[in-house]
Amino acid sequence: MRVPLSWLREHAPVPADATAEDVLAALVTVGLEEEDVHRPADHLKGPVVVGQVLSKEPETHSNGKTVNWCTVRVVPEGQEQTLTGEGIDPSGVQGVICGAHNFEVGDKVVVTLPGAVLPGDFRISARRTYGHTSAGMIASVRELGIGEDHDGILVLSTLGLDPELGTDALELLGLHDEAAEINVTPDRGYAFSIRGVAREYCHAVHEPFTDPAGTVAPRVPAPTADGFPVAVEDDAPIHGNPGCTRFVARTVTGIDASAPTPPWMSARLRLAGIRSISLPVDVSNYVMLELGQPLHFYDLGTLTGGIGVRRAAPGETLTTLDGKRRTLDPEDLLITDGSGPIGLAGVMGGAATEVSDATVDVLVEAARFDEVSIARTTRRHRLPSEASKRFERGVDPQIAPVAAQRAVELLMELAGGTAGPGVTDVDATTAPAPIELPWDHPSRRTGVEYTAEQVVATLTELGAQVEATDDGWRVVPPSWRPDLVEKEDLVEEIARLVGYDAIPSRLPVAPPGRGLTAEQQARKRVADALAAAGLTEVLAYPFVAQADNELWGAPEPGVPVPSVKLANPISEAQGMLRVSLLPGLLEVLRRNTSRGFRDLALYEVGRVFRPGEQLGSASIPPLGARPDPAVLEELEAGLPAQPRHLAAVLAGKDAAEGPWTAPRAFDWQDALDTARLAAEVLGVELTVRQGTHQAFHPGRTAVLATADGTPLGYAGELHPQLVAAQDLPERTVAMELNLSSLTAAESGVVQARPISGYPAATQDVALVVDASVPAAELRAALEEGAGELLEDVRVFDVYQGPGIEEGRKSVAFALRFRAPDRTLTADEASAAREAAVAVAAERHGAVLRG
Repeated sequence: MRVPLSWLREHAPVPADATAEDVLAALVTVGLEEEDVHRPADHLKGPVVVGQVLSKEPETHSNGKTVNWCTVRVVPEGQEQTLTGEGIDPSGVQGVICGAHNFEVGDKVVVTLPGAVLPGDFRISARRTYGHTSAGMIASVRELGIGEDHDGILVLSTLGLDPELGTDALELLGLHDEAAEINVTPDRGYAFSIRGVAREYCHAVHEPFTDPAGTVAPRVPAPTADGFPVAVEDDAPIHGNPGCTRFVARTVTGIDASAPTPPWMSARLRLAGIRSISLPVDVSNYVMLELGQPLHFYDLGTLTGGIGVRRAAPGETLTTLDGKRRTLDPEDLLITDGSGPIGLAGVMGGAATEVSDATVDVLVEAARFDEVSIARTTRRHRLPSEASKRFERGVDPQIAPVAAQRAVELLMELAGGTAGPGVTDVDATTAPAPIELPWDHPSRRTGVEYTAEQVVATLTELGAQVEATDDGWRVVPPSWRPDLVEKEDLVEEIARLVGYDAIPSRLPVAPPGRGLTAEQQARKRVADALAAAGLTEVLAYPFVAQADNELWGAPEPGVPVPSVKLANPISEAQGMLRVSLLPGLLEVLRRNTSRGFRDLALYEVGRVFRPGEQLGSASIPPLGARPDPAVLEELEAGLPAQPRHLAAVLAGKDAAEGPWTAPRAFDWQDALDTARLAAEVLGVELTVRQGTHQAFHPGRTAVLATADGTPLGYAGELHPQLVAAQDLPERTVAMELNLSSLTAAESGVVQARPISGYPAATQDVALVVDASVPAAELRAALEEGAGELLEDVRVFDVYQGPGIEEGRKSVAFALRFRAPDRTLTADEASAAREAAVAVAAERHGAVLRG
């Protein structure tokens, strides 16, 4: 809502020297958000004055264009020019070139003299053009920034103006005014008017408010029997609320619809963000902005019979003022006459009854329509309007007759009309329901000890009626505040108007002995460790396609994967909740790769959703009462399991290219090491064995589990076909663990191994086994056989080829032995090595490579 300061000053005590920033600062204290400041004069600087055309000589030039060489007087005859500057004639007569032709000698116009600056930083100076020195310009409304008409210059007589020569045109046209723009929240629709904002400003500066409606109300005539016929027949109310609770109709005859809109009115409308169209339309918009009541004017000569208010019939159509023919919905509330629909109630009128320059008699409508009905119609037809914006938020039901009277008086004053004797007021409004407010309720809710006098004074200032009771007060909200329906609403108003700064700021004290749970601490340690290892944490959307769940949710293709379907998905392509983190993580990888990032190591910690046999509940319990334990148990049983997972994807190289680095491409071992790091941080022994998964490379897939066999997930290189199909970097590797299961297996203590001061004894062994035997299982056999002296064992070579039988392979291990209390002899190390080989031979048929 843009609020011109000159308009606000008519209804609120705004100091003459106050700026828009000052007004916004005051309104912020009562909870209205500031948006912007609008000052036309910031883009338009003088000298811009009223001039009179003394001569007009058309000249046709070689380019075929006809221009007018004009002289204009910019000071009264007999006076000297007081303005000085290059190009300004002291005699007060300027010679200018003008390309427009819609003016005559003797017309008063707006002249921009040398030194003036127009919108767009267009600077006026004396310059040679078309064979003359043009010292200024006769301006159009577009050049002044006050309209879109550029076909001709602004002739002041068309606005009904006859000012003295040399008058400041910026002041004359209201261009020195400024506007403060505020953001109006949905619960405060009354602030969509000068009336409402003036009331809030008075609250802010603690000054009494004089309601502008109060000055018009005494002149409002009572309804008469000969008023224009109106019938409200809403047989399909929405949510039980009638679509129209008040309809005021007045007639004005004999108007001159082509009369100019006064500059003060068009200037205020323009500054408020509404374009000046014609006098009748401008009057309706002006009253709407002033009082908050949308109006609609009908050309009385085009109406057939009386006015009706009803819901649309199936198949009905209406051509609205924007020229579009609309098919109506049975929920749409219509304004009709004997010919059928003539308007969408509260949204937009129909083209058939539009007021034009030829209109002589008008019917003024001031009605109150249901908020929900108007909101639905607006969205259904995608037809927002200034009227619907106010009706959606609630319009004061008592302001309609006052707004109609204000519009009638303006039409009489500015368009020369005569008010019809008949007055129609179909009134089905109800008084606001009283609210019981206990004595101590405001203080208990805010922590401020309000006195009884403060509470009563604040609510009375708000416009409410306050009556003391045995337990507190009975408060009847004002008619313009439909948002005040319960005692908490009143407390909010008391806190707002007394001042939010009066509410004490006290930080809550955390109860002792509390902090992160063991699971939260474990998750944090894992996340910190991965970040320290160079991975970047990301968050992906949990919404995926069913095909993604079927790919990542089962190791073998064709296995059904139960999934949770979203009732209202972002898109049909993402209609399921994820059972794996990897689809979203790979999408993040793909998006970053497409933007030029080649070396990426990403991880995510998040929930996945795995439904059980029961999903959802047969019924949803009603609001306002705690469900009994059986209902809660059923609701709990219908929730899907939501374990936390940890996933990582790596692509590219492990370091940036450089003269002193030799980057290495990520491979399946990096995915496995990432999983091992997460387990190591939690003190969990991770077992690794070769496995298969439909999304991973057939020969480079590891199945991960705890020492007791609890499955945790997979790690390895992604399947080449998947990489190609999803446009992923080559040799992308990934891992995913069930973090909830991993933290459940946490030992709680990561035991540091003591460092022996004695030297190590190393021995190598190469074992030949069947090619199908995983190196990890062979390694486990060596660890078991070597006993306590074995400190470390690692694979350093795998060989298949000449010298090794077909179907078999040679796996070479480096074994490091160390004793905590002595230096090992060569015989002790050899004996431990032979014991390790014996277990490998017994378990896997391993033989020493010759």
